[in-house]
Amino acid sequence: MWQLVCVALSCDLAVAAAYSSFRRSADSAGRRQYQVQHGSCSYTFLLPEADGCRPPASAYAPSAVQRDAPLDYDDSVQRLQALESIMENNTQWLLKLESYIQDNMKKEMVEIQQNAVQNQTAVMLEIGTNLLNQTAEQTRKLTDVEAQVLNQTTRLELQLLEHSLSTNKLEKQILDQTSEINKLQDKNSFLEKKVLDMEDKHIVQLQSIKEEKDQLQVLVSKQSSIIEELEKQLATATVNSSALQKQQRDLMETVHSLLTTLSASGPAKHSLAAKGEQIVFRDCAEAFKSGLATSGVYTLTFPNSTQETKAYCDMDTAGGGWTVIQRRGDGSVDFQKTWKEYKVGFGNPSGEYWLGNEFVSQVTSRKRYMLRIRLTDWAGNEAHSLYEHFSLSGEDLNYRIHLKGLTGTAGKISSISQPGNDFSTKDADNDKCICKCSQMLTGGWWFDACGPSNLNGMYYPQKQSTNKFNGIKWYYWKGSGYSLKATAMMIRPADF
Repeated sequence: MWQLVCVALSCDLAVAAAYSSFRRSADSAGRRQYQVQHGSCSYTFLLPEADGCRPPASAYAPSAVQRDAPLDYDDSVQRLQALESIMENNTQWLLKLESYIQDNMKKEMVEIQQNAVQNQTAVMLEIGTNLLNQTAEQTRKLTDVEAQVLNQTTRLELQLLEHSLSTNKLEKQILDQTSEINKLQDKNSFLEKKVLDMEDKHIVQLQSIKEEKDQLQVLVSKQSSIIEELEKQLATATVNSSALQKQQRDLMETVHSLLTTLSASGPAKHSLAAKGEQIVFRDCAEAFKSGLATSGVYTLTFPNSTQETKAYCDMDTAGGGWTVIQRRGDGSVDFQKTWKEYKVGFGNPSGEYWLGNEFVSQVTSRKRYMLRIRLTDWAGNEAHSLYEHFSLSGEDLNYRIHLKGLTGTAGKISSISQPGNDFSTKDADNDKCICKCSQMLTGGWWFDACGPSNLNGMYYPQKQSTNKFNGIKWYYWKGSGYSLKATAMMIRPADF
């Protein structure tokens, strides 16, 4: 389009330049001009004139006065007609010229318009191509930006999803912790209530103890008077003691004389010596065979030694003669002891106690012994496990336990791990676990990998006897979390 405008302007400028030069030449010649307007172009022509023609002769004088004088009418008409004729000829000629110019210029204008249209089309195509290129470039950039936005959006969505999952986990953990806190609060409330109940019971017990104290003071006052009377009687008995001592000396002399008399008799001497040896018991079976059939605390002597120890003898269970080596029943003794304490024994033989690994090792190394384990739960039910062969190795082998031949009602499988395990305490870890079972489960025992049994564990009262991993347990009777009420371990010679 701009090229078409430039062509039209150039055309106008060219025509204007031609016209101006033509007009200058015409003006310089003093000739008349004729201008034709065609569209945006104008055309200027010089009218033909008679050059060098002289007017016809007249009767008037050619003087200036005569030329200025009015002409006759007939002459003026003729001149006017001549001029009209000339004008008509000129007009026809101009029309022909105009027609010729229009015919010639029409082709040129058509060509100019076609060229202008072609140039304008080319320019428009070029502009359109540039616009298409720019559009494609912008589209590519927009596509890249859109891809980046999509990638960023995807990453944000993934992050939001991860945050959502993390939030859900945290909410779940918070709910679990809230539930645990509520449970702890409930337990705390229960414990507070229990403490209050115990305080009330303690107050009642204090009152009863105070009453008993008052009663004891009354009894003490009474016993003081009785003691005074006894002291008087003792003084009287002391006076008579000299006579008794004399009688005792007489008896001793009599016994000595009898022994001297019977010294020549071999069988009699052997019988008295046998009776003298029966005073020393190696185990409760010997005491039972000597005629002592009452259960209670007896003094036993170490084999091949004069060292003595106290032990409880069960003369009633399964024919009697049982030497009790362990007993639990009320939690009055702490069984979380050292190696040395388990070696020599601790506790009260009339209550809870451990006889001592060294004594049991020496006794069971002399001959074959049986082991009977008696168990009692909190409902009063009893069960037992009987091992036909039981012995302990010496301290150099960590008092390793040896068991064979299981029978009884406390499980068909031995709750003491087999083969034999070494003994472990809180200061001597001899188990087969990387942990320290004696410290975890408390008490000294023949642990395997913290094993299915521990009769020396923590003592728990009845309401706390379940779900206790470190309690007094015997797995194949009550499971791993049940803490028993009472236990007893006792040995007896297999040939009893």
